Amino acid sequence: MLCCSACLVAANASAPAPPGKLIDLGGYRLHVNCTGRGRPVVVVEVGLGDFSFDWSLVQSNVSRFTRICTYDRAGYAWSDSGPMPRTFAQLNLELKDALGKLGERGPYVLVGHSFGGPVVRNFATTYPREVAGMVLVDSAFEGQRVGVGGEKTIRLGENSQGRAIPAPREEMTDADRPPAPKEGNREGTLDPMYNPLPPAEQRMQVWAQSLTKTDYAEASQRQWSEEYFAMWLKTPQKGTLGDIPLVVLMRAQGGYGDDLDVPAAQLEKERREGQANLALLSTKGKLVTVQSGHNMELDAPDEVTAAIRSVVEAARTRSWP
Repeated sequence: MLCCSACLVAANASAPAPPGKLIDLGGYRLHVNCTGRGRPVVVVEVGLGDFSFDWSLVQSNVSRFTRICTYDRAGYAWSDSGPMPRTFAQLNLELKDALGKLGERGPYVLVGHSFGGPVVRNFATTYPREVAGMVLVDSAFEGQRVGVGGEKTIRLGENSQGRAIPAPREEMTDADRPPAPKEGNREGTLDPMYNPLPPAEQRMQVWAQSLTKTDYAEASQRQWSEEYFAMWLKTPQKGTLGDIPLVVLMRAQGGYGDDLDVPAAQLEKERREGQANLALLSTKGKLVTVQSGHNMELDAPDEVTAAIRSVVEAARTRSWP
């Protein structure tokens, strides 16, 4: 296993070879990595600051019983920067079209981790015929309290500016491209949480962390996600995913301390209520508690795999206990 001190990379280090394919969407490319055979195809939407290869343990497991695609959003890892702003609708369109160009066909089983959870929720309501089921992995949710530095927390959706969400597009303009970094890319180190990954994926993680273009994409994603969270807070969301098989994986403990502006007990209560509400998005939703940290794809890949398998089997047999 690589140690953290050995995982420093220089800003001019060459990029490792992408494990998947670079799909041209018309002026920019998206990295998509599909393995395994079978249907329905599983498609993973990662969290903020995460990358396709972070799911290599789960991908290896799932590829034994069906096909699975992981990808890097525009601006992440090998994927080029994409059109701005980075709304959920924009992310959904790019993913849908990239899968289509690869020859992958829905309906898909969508897996959304953390920030990726609300992204796949929006995909499902935008393209309902393309979705056979869903797994939400410690997903973010509207109204969730998150720390923003020091003792301060905010609720997701409270910083909405009430902006109309623009229609997604695939045409790139000069204004879409991130500004050139003043000091080049950063140096990166490997956080111990990534120790379960194989050495090759650990090196990919350090390289991808060094890329400053990701900051540009993520800033826009955070800003525009507020508009979606605010809309969802205003409108009851129960049943908005219809009757698709849905598993919501929730970590057993939030791990809050008493160093924030809201007591830990209240944060824990709100977290559990929020995850339970996610299970109500579908009339066939289930809430499952996992002994894990937030990054279940690293801490509990077998449990995540089991949840995915259950939804895949339900989609194949059209039965859901």
